[in-house]
Amino acid sequence: MASSYMGFQVSCSVQERPSIPDNNAHLKTVLSSVVKPVFGALMQKVEMLDIRIEHVSKSMKNTSIKMLDAFVDSVFEIVDQPLSPTQKNFAPVDELGAPVVITSIEGNIPDNFPEGVYVRNGPNPLFGGLKSTRSVFGKSNHIWIEGEGMLHALNFISKLDIHDSKNWCVSYNNRHVETETFKLEKLRNRLSFLPTIGGDSSAVLCAYLLNLLRFGKVNKYISNTNVFMHSGKLYSIAENHMPQEIDISTLETLGNWDLSPVWNRPFTSHPKRASGTGELVIIGIDPIRPYVEIGVISADGHKLVHRADLKLGRCPLLHDFGITQRYNLIMDFPLTIDIMRLVRGGPLIKYNKEAYARIGVMPRYGDADSISWFEVEPNCTWHIINCFEDGDEVIVWGCRASDSVIDSPSTQNLDGSARNANSYYDRPYEWRLNMRTGQVNERSLTADTEFSMDCPAINENFIGLKNNFGYTQVVDPKSNISSGDVPKYFGLAKLHFDELDIACSSINGDSEEVMKIEYHMFDKNTFCTGATFVPAKGALEEDDGWIITFVHKEDTNISQVLVIDAKKFSSEPVAKITLPYRVPYGFHGTFVPRSI
Repeated sequence: MASSYMGFQVSCSVQERPSIPDNNAHLKTVLSSVVKPVFGALMQKVEMLDIRIEHVSKSMKNTSIKMLDAFVDSVFEIVDQPLSPTQKNFAPVDELGAPVVITSIEGNIPDNFPEGVYVRNGPNPLFGGLKSTRSVFGKSNHIWIEGEGMLHALNFISKLDIHDSKNWCVSYNNRHVETETFKLEKLRNRLSFLPTIGGDSSAVLCAYLLNLLRFGKVNKYISNTNVFMHSGKLYSIAENHMPQEIDISTLETLGNWDLSPVWNRPFTSHPKRASGTGELVIIGIDPIRPYVEIGVISADGHKLVHRADLKLGRCPLLHDFGITQRYNLIMDFPLTIDIMRLVRGGPLIKYNKEAYARIGVMPRYGDADSISWFEVEPNCTWHIINCFEDGDEVIVWGCRASDSVIDSPSTQNLDGSARNANSYYDRPYEWRLNMRTGQVNERSLTADTEFSMDCPAINENFIGLKNNFGYTQVVDPKSNISSGDVPKYFGLAKLHFDELDIACSSINGDSEEVMKIEYHMFDKNTFCTGATFVPAKGALEEDDGWIITFVHKEDTNISQVLVIDAKKFSSEPVAKITLPYRVPYGFHGTFVPRSI
């Protein structure tokens, strides 16, 4: 999901790995130039004091921060953002401190289920929940996706009994991702970073400036969106910072994955491991040029083997991208980040359905000049399902919406909820890009009567290769109205890409051939997050395995983990694991086999 994108570090194009300039100094210069027209008097005082945090003595720095803290305390009123009755499971929970053994399992965990850890990321804000501010500059607020990251993990360990049958020991643990800014605020024991993503543009700009002057960062590092493995290591990630390495056994944060000076910007939340080479392909975006850069990290995780500036003319909000065996797929769609738009009083993040949309096909180690661009219909695609090559064509499957999948902060209420009840509608979609002719064929893979779907998963052994199956979370059509701009997922779908079904269009009543879909719907008022595919031990077929997901029953306030047979997708879960504690809704998850 989106995060507070002004937090991106500023970087320079590095084709031959030059030394990295002072990023904070660069960003201070940029912010000063855009903030002066709005906060002239305040900036004049700052310039008179000549507060240059990185150059002053420690005592002077502490004095300056205390003065700025006093200014913030006197000018800004911190307000709790209330949750509606339908949003109770967005509230944070406390850390457990140690794993807890699960005693309630309905059904049986299969013998060929792999030992390992299912871990899911999500927001879990400190200090009782999200906050907003009121001041002479206006209002600013957090939205739910900005809460500090917390990992929720289920550990599966098996042992044989006297009958050579498996007994499973399952334990649950949770823990915050302890980024630099998390530690700073925890040490101060108070909200320190002013909210920066929602609210009045003048208040947001002022929050950026004050955060920068006090802490050297315009916002905090949330690390709450995804978890991924590379070279035997687990990482937590969000768009506004480098990934953090996590100890899979304790969930302890081991520190930033530091690739500087060769890579000095964040990763997008969905890096891709290339089939065959084992390399990790990454993309990093920045609201200041160069807007988008792509990198390739070696299979052992120690070296950046390629980096290129894509030389885009705008900053698209790239939450995801695709790869095939030979190519990188860049989605240059018109959901963009624009600092000057914010300064002019508009939203930092905005979708413009009148602007151009295109998909770039770039050789794995290519540069901006090697990209083949394909113009497509304007859309907002938040997540890619998979991409692969088929003869002269590159096929891209994604969850596509014809409008924005997130509301810009200017269209939100102070609590982050949308001011209107319009919900977005993602559908599995296909683009076929012909590398020989330059033509594009695009189509929806589902009927217009199907549910909205997002947060796709596949058998990760097929990333970049032709796959037959995909899995998505199904959006409850009522959830966008009841919980603002945060969708809830009341079921799962299995997509059969190579099987057709007949559906009747609700628009004209005509029958049409569409992709076959199976559904696994939950009980009333039960919603899931973090669904992922777990291959069976020794699996020979792509869908030989399970979908595993956290769910929460809102009527009883009980959280569970469900294990669903992917081959008997519509059947009851093979196991329902009831957790001793509530697990808030979150984002993406992964399963880490113990053999890694």
